[in-house]
Amino acid sequence: MPSSASSPAIYNSVSILISDDDEPDSFVRKARLQSRRKRKGARHRQKKNEILVRAVRALRRWWAIFLFLAAIALLIFEAVKILGKPHQSVEPELGSVKNLAGNSSRLDPTHHMVNGARDRCLKLLPSEELQNLDIPPVGNPSSPVQKVVYMLESDRSYAGSNTTLLRQHMEVMRFNLFTGYQTLQDREESYEVNETAVTHCGFYSENGGFQVSDEDKSYMQMCEVAVSTCAFGGGDDLYQPIGMTEASVRKVCYVAFWDEVTLQTQELEGRRIDEDHMIGKWRIVVVRQLPFVDQRLNGKIPKMLGHRLFPRARYSIWVDSKSQFRRDPLGVLEALLWRTNSELAISEHGARSSVYDEGKAVVKKNKATPEEVEVQLTQYRRDGFPEDKRFNGKKALAEASVIVREHTPLTNLFMCLWFNEVVRFTSRDQLSFPYVLWRLRVLKNINMFPVCTRKALVNSMGHKRKAKPSIS
Repeated sequence: MPSSASSPAIYNSVSILISDDDEPDSFVRKARLQSRRKRKGARHRQKKNEILVRAVRALRRWWAIFLFLAAIALLIFEAVKILGKPHQSVEPELGSVKNLAGNSSRLDPTHHMVNGARDRCLKLLPSEELQNLDIPPVGNPSSPVQKVVYMLESDRSYAGSNTTLLRQHMEVMRFNLFTGYQTLQDREESYEVNETAVTHCGFYSENGGFQVSDEDKSYMQMCEVAVSTCAFGGGDDLYQPIGMTEASVRKVCYVAFWDEVTLQTQELEGRRIDEDHMIGKWRIVVVRQLPFVDQRLNGKIPKMLGHRLFPRARYSIWVDSKSQFRRDPLGVLEALLWRTNSELAISEHGARSSVYDEGKAVVKKNKATPEEVEVQLTQYRRDGFPEDKRFNGKKALAEASVIVREHTPLTNLFMCLWFNEVVRFTSRDQLSFPYVLWRLRVLKNINMFPVCTRKALVNSMGHKRKAKPSIS
């Protein structure tokens, strides 16, 4: 019995002793573990702080480089997005032409903000509609001018020594056998609006220059719609048009006017005219015997007198040689003329709206001499040309690197008058455009489109070289 009674006591004692001995060790281990964790967390936080401090120091030291790398990455990303966009209106074969002409071939649309929202600057019809777009039939619009008669050398004669004196005086003012010798009285009479208008409009004499081959004349007489540009004196490269539909390629003439200097310059760079007189989409028309020494004046002939060069054309689009035309021509006619019921669409000036302010800028930038500008603006003030910055609600000053127009008697007369002003005064056509618009009050259907629309029409490439003067 004693043994049986003592056994539980021993077991109970043992279990209690084990329990009592075990508790302190457990608390110690937990305390040590927590202490290690705290020390480890502190070291970890310290390392984080050190890394953060180093990062801030590095950012302060190298922030410009980091910013530059971020900008480069953004540019690459945007370029990949643009190049990756499909453009259904572009012909597949244009890729081979692009390398030939060295143009940028950008077709991305331009936008501007309208009531806080982004809106396209040029709203062309969808590609499917552009493919089926046709030139509207000839209508019978009522116009105060129904016919324009161009003065020729055979239309008037000057008697005796007066002929020599008159021509010497006029040649100082740059009038010659191409322009005819327009007097101030002729100038005043040309602004009189009659059903049949009579005016000088270039091509005055067969000996006046701007000679084009009979083959080229025949080609231009067949054009109903013409897109044209020119490069005289070797100043600019030729940029291939892009963005057109197959229908436009069949219906539209693309004509680039070169002189022999440009021809030689382009041939040296590997751009040769093929047996069909073409380079890419452009028909190259080589002009001989340019009438002016000043290449800027020679360039005004295809720019302003397209109706004389394309006598059967109903519409034309002029693009300066520093630009690449990048839209469908028929779509542009629809958007800027037909949809707005306009006869003439021209790009407005982005910086100024006053002719007199523009005159100061022309002198400051050495685009013309102070004497030339003063003579022109003095005449305009004498004629009563106002200081108003707008006429008929439209901006007065045109940038005029893109001109879209219908060839009507009224717009043809306008372009003739504009050309004569440029010959009489400075070559800066921005100064004379609003004056002619003011004098020819009957021309009202004008679409003065903003700068962002011009940027949507063309890629601006800039002038490549200084044009050499004409030596003909």
